[in-house]
Amino acid sequence: MNLTKFPRLRFAHLPTPLEHLPRLSKELNGPEIWIKRDDCTGLSTGGNKTRKLEFLMAEAQIQGADTVMTQGAIQSNHVRQTAACAAKLGLSCHVLLENRTGSEDFNYNNNGNVFIDLLHGATHERRGPDLDMNAEMEAVADKLRSTGSNVYTIPGGGSNTTGALGYVDCAFEMLNQINNMGISVDHIVHATGSAGTQAGLVTGLKGTNANIPLLGIGVRAPQDKQEENVFNLAVDTAKNLGCEGVVKREDVVANCNYIGDGYGIPTKAGVEAIKMFAELEGLLLDPVYSGKGASGLIDLIRKGFFKKGQRVVFLHTGGSASLFGYMNYF
Repeated sequence: MNLTKFPRLRFAHLPTPLEHLPRLSKELNGPEIWIKRDDCTGLSTGGNKTRKLEFLMAEAQIQGADTVMTQGAIQSNHVRQTAACAAKLGLSCHVLLENRTGSEDFNYNNNGNVFIDLLHGATHERRGPDLDMNAEMEAVADKLRSTGSNVYTIPGGGSNTTGALGYVDCAFEMLNQINNMGISVDHIVHATGSAGTQAGLVTGLKGTNANIPLLGIGVRAPQDKQEENVFNLAVDTAKNLGCEGVVKREDVVANCNYIGDGYGIPTKAGVEAIKMFAELEGLLLDPVYSGKGASGLIDLIRKGFFKKGQRVVFLHTGGSASLFGYMNYF
């Protein structure tokens, strides 16, 4: 499984730390909890999308793009990191922001990631909920192309076979850290949404025969849909890497019991998880992804799914900038 044949730029601060969380572990009285700090990737407050963008923006550069377009929810971490990458490369960045929650709150619509998008020089348009946002983006991109722009479009979350390579690489990186530390890991847990992070991880883990189960805590789609999206992308990613068939359907597992009222709407359990990580370990999660992912981890520990004597790694996908869009929930 060779990643060197794929064009790549270097934005992220890698490897990101793999750290023990002793106070949280003691508080929950369950497994030993570790955290993979992909909130520390370095670009514009960090986050998981930076790994994907190293491959995506290299492709944009090869295609001679002068403009990058993407789309996401109003408080999208992916949009923020895309805008930052474009700024670093001297490209124009135009984004579509979807109000999936219907919120009219000032901070949600103007603070947090939205403010940072603008600082990076991105321009944006807004859309209401329940549209095909990738189709909306391509329509706008075609208009820009008709005026002479060379536009490279990135799907929501950077989740395609190019972007997923970033998390194949993360799986390699994490396994190397685990081996060098001489520790065994019984499970890896993370928030899963647009599918690229989980698809890349499961492809990398299965391709190296790591024998570490991966659990995605869903933040948007029902379980059957989430697992289908991840599996399909993992299959295509493995094929792209020349290891077709390495990922089986049973390898893709998502628990979507922690979504609450919907994507981007904080839950009581998610807020509790954010406060626990902040007060016990000095770590900042976000209400959309990592907070809900951590709430699932905490609940599963309390229910005995993860047990004493085990070691669990929680992959922190970043996103703390969006906290400032959700101040009223705290």
